[in-house]
Amino acid sequence: MSENNEIFFRMRDIVKTYPLGDEETVILKGISLNIFRGEYISVLGPSGSGKSTLMNIIGCLDKATSGEYILHGSAIDDLDEKELAQIRSREVGFIFQNSQMLPKLDALKNVELPLIYAGVRPRERANRAEEMLVKVGLKDRIHHTPNMLSGGQQQRVAIARALVTHPTLLLADEPTGALDQTTGQQIMDLFQELNDDGHTIIMITHDLKVARHAKRVVNIIDGELTEASDSEEVTFA
Repeated sequence: MSENNEIFFRMRDIVKTYPLGDEETVILKGISLNIFRGEYISVLGPSGSGKSTLMNIIGCLDKATSGEYILHGSAIDDLDEKELAQIRSREVGFIFQNSQMLPKLDALKNVELPLIYAGVRPRERANRAEEMLVKVGLKDRIHHTPNMLSGGQQQRVAIARALVTHPTLLLADEPTGALDQTTGQQIMDLFQELNDDGHTIIMITHDLKVARHAKRVVNIIDGELTEASDSEEVTFA
C-alpha cells in the first residue's frame, strides 16, 4: 500500500452485463476496489476472467451496468461519452501490449499525438514529447521511426506517449506480452522507476511473474476480484 492515504480510485459493487439473446451474461460480479495515490497494483487473471472488461471500465472506455466508480474525485457512472473522453484524455495514460506507433512518424511525432488532440501548441508539445522520451531512456532515438527501433524501444515510446499528458493514472494492458524476457524485464524496471517517481499504476496481466513486479496483486476469476496472498502460486496460460 502507498504511504499516501488518499484514495483516488474507488469502485463499489461494479456489475457489468451484456445481452445474449433474451438473457444477459454477467461479466463482472460486484467488484469493489480501492487504490491509493501512488500505488502500483496488478490485476491478474486468465483469458475470459473479466479483466479486459474491468480494464475498459477503469479506463473510461466503457461504463458499468451498475455500481459506483470514482476516479480522482470524478464520479464516472453518469457521464456521457463526451465527458468520458475528457476524463480519458486528462486522467488516464494507456499502455497496450503493442506499442501502436504510427509507422511513418518518428518517436517524437508519435509521442506528440495526444497533445495534438488536446490542442497543445506545436512548440510546447514538441518540448513535452522530447522530455518524456528522455525520461524513458530514448534521448538518442527521438527521430527514429518504428522500423528503426527494437520492440522494447517501441514500447518505451508508448510509455512516453502515455506520460506526455501528465495523467493521474497509468493503465497498462499486458505491457510485456509482445517482448522477450530480457526486454520485458527492462520495461518492468522502467515501471518501477515511474512508480518510485509517484505515478499510480494499474497493470492488467495473465502472467504471475509480471504481476509480482507490482507492490500489490489482486486476482480476477470469473468476474470476481480477490486480494492475492504472498503464498499464492496461481498461474494462467
